[in-house]
Amino acid sequence: MNPSLTSSSTLSSSSSSWFSGIVRVGRSNSVKMSNNSAAAPSSDTAGPVVRKNQFRGVLFKYGPNPIQVAFKTGDFKRQVIFIGGLTDGFLATPYLEPLAIALDHENWSLVQFLMSSSYSGYGTSSLQQDAKELDQLINYLINKEDSEGVALLGHSTGCQDIVHYMRTNFACSRAVRAAIFQAPVSDREYQATLPHTASMIDLAAKMISEGRGLELMPREADPSAPITAYRENSIEQCSGFKRKMQLRAENKEIRGDKLHDPVAGGTQNCQIDFLPLISSLVP
Repeated sequence: MNPSLTSSSTLSSSSSSWFSGIVRVGRSNSVKMSNNSAAAPSSDTAGPVVRKNQFRGVLFKYGPNPIQVAFKTGDFKRQVIFIGGLTDGFLATPYLEPLAIALDHENWSLVQFLMSSSYSGYGTSSLQQDAKELDQLINYLINKEDSEGVALLGHSTGCQDIVHYMRTNFACSRAVRAAIFQAPVSDREYQATLPHTASMIDLAAKMISEGRGLELMPREADPSAPITAYRENSIEQCSGFKRKMQLRAENKEIRGDKLHDPVAGGTQNCQIDFLPLISSLVP
């Protein structure tokens, strides 16, 4: 008997048996998962929320960049687009679950989306970029989902995105039927309470004057994420008296149910309010 043939044959048999065992286990698990799925209660097949922290819906890309992904619950012609704040992404707030359910009852879909500034990306992005990507999302909903109109729901810094988007007259902004500000904040006023803010503002201004606005600031500028001099300056530069003057100017631009566009010199018909549906869910 040829030892090499015996060894090879034994190895082949052993390998085959070992691999077959994995395949059999995989098949068994597949069958088991299929059975569990078939045995699931019928009530679990409807509604946008399956259980806590688990939504049912469609994940899709709305733009060419890898980060440009959105998730939609419900299959309706009108959508509420949730725009989170700094460091936010999917499932950013606890009220999104009851909101998705309530919207479903009213024949509205809830759309959560990621943009360049999501999670730790805010330090290297801008309000202009946010507005551009929001417009891409609305464009997708209009042309791919036959949207009949959207409502923008801003949380925290996301409220600033809405104001900037509506002020810049993007192509799809006319599809916005309502703007909702939930927990709006001033990042600048918060930054004014931190001890390192003044020195970081000076450094950011110096870097920008030297043509280095897109370079990253030192780590202590923002321990949460890398941040460029341009972004640091845009978040922190205006505080105290200047900030109060800016807030007054912004308040004058938002009047009743009209959002004034100082560039175009006109107004957009856009309801700015807390919808009863939202205010009943959010403390």
